[in-house]
Amino acid sequence: MSAAAEKEWLYALDISDATWQRAPGDSEEAVEIAFLERGAVAMRNSTDPDVVLRYTEAEWRAFVLGARDGEFDLQP
Repeated sequence: MSAAAEKEWLYALDISDATWQRAPGDSEEAVEIAFLERGAVAMRNSTDPDVVLRYTEAEWRAFVLGARDGEFDLQP
């Protein structure tokens, strides 16, 4: 499947029954993620749940690996 076709499939996917998860804590504002079919992941802000970003398995894997490697660490 081409990258464009995979994105089209991903954004057509019905996620109305998705199970959203967030890090532990009582913060009103939090990043929430939901694991979808085919290893895809959806992400949203808890204070604006209608705006949902969706990532393919490859995109999510690249993000996680980059975070583990410190790619997104802020420099003092």
